[in-house]
Amino acid sequence: MKRAPTHLPTIDFSQFYGAADDRSKFIRTLTRTLHDHGFFYLTGHGVPQTLIDDVLAASKRFFALSEDEKLSIEMVKSSNFRGYNRAGYERTRGEQDWREQLDINTEGEPVAATADAPWRRLHGPNQWPQALPELKPLLLRYQAEVTRLGIDVLKAIAVSLGQAETVFADIYEPSPSQLLKIIRYPGRENTGSAQGVGAHKDGGFVTVLLQDETPGLRIRTEEGLWIEAPPVPGTFVMNTGELLELATNGFVRADVHDVVTPPSGTERYSVAFFLGARYDATIPLITLPDELRRSERGVTVDPLNPIFREVGLNNLKSRLRSHPDVAARHHSDLLHLLDQPADR
Repeated sequence: MKRAPTHLPTIDFSQFYGAADDRSKFIRTLTRTLHDHGFFYLTGHGVPQTLIDDVLAASKRFFALSEDEKLSIEMVKSSNFRGYNRAGYERTRGEQDWREQLDINTEGEPVAATADAPWRRLHGPNQWPQALPELKPLLLRYQAEVTRLGIDVLKAIAVSLGQAETVFADIYEPSPSQLLKIIRYPGRENTGSAQGVGAHKDGGFVTVLLQDETPGLRIRTEEGLWIEAPPVPGTFVMNTGELLELATNGFVRADVHDVVTPPSGTERYSVAFFLGARYDATIPLITLPDELRRSERGVTVDPLNPIFREVGLNNLKSRLRSHPDVAARHHSDLLHLLDQPADR
């Protein structure tokens, strides 16, 4: 019987571009990890430490702004689901998440939605705080850097699945979804529960998570074991999302994970980047090599959170469910989408 892992593996991304033996070892490790739970620490990622430090420092300056300054860009003012949320205003499976955060995505102009493409409402501009003008260029630079990293990791994932590096390019080029969140988790004395973020799966290709020094992230394995993922300096925590589970008929795990509220008297900062496909893309089912196809498990079926192959619909229903205040103000005509069955 396979033993469930008790900690996340650490993978050196530089080996993917290294000598043949190093590359082969990297690919074997990555293939096993993708099937086991899809979470790992990544070193050798090439993102400058100075940029990482600057982003964490700027995040702390943003959350130290007055409430009025932060609420000037409150998400409910944006029909595109961009902006600031107070702690308790985002929900996972209907329960409040006790974190405050700023959401940005690909900078753009509003796009007219149609009945068959309501997800076009997700396109549009970000909201930026006037009191912190340096935040916009810094976060857009970081967004570009982790987009580069996420696509490179996705290419490595393709190779580890016996595919060409570019097998997913048709569904993310020329403009993938680039959701970036800077996040602050207040201490337990300031929250309504221990739920920093409730148990969930990520919906995109891969997530690039930057943690500060405070732990809280946990991953639930297929066997039901919870693995702690404390911060490790110099690393990102990487994980695979539901798009890869769909594309591989469940060979790749998109594991459930959560974040526990930090103890009283402390706080936790993180920066999460979610690389996704284009909104107008449909996720294909790729043909895996025989030795991998024998380990396909099928796609997880959650009646409370169905997965669709239409990327835009997946993203839209996720935002409608997570941000009921934005949905009620701007998209009340779309709430019926939350009741669609996962037969698409």
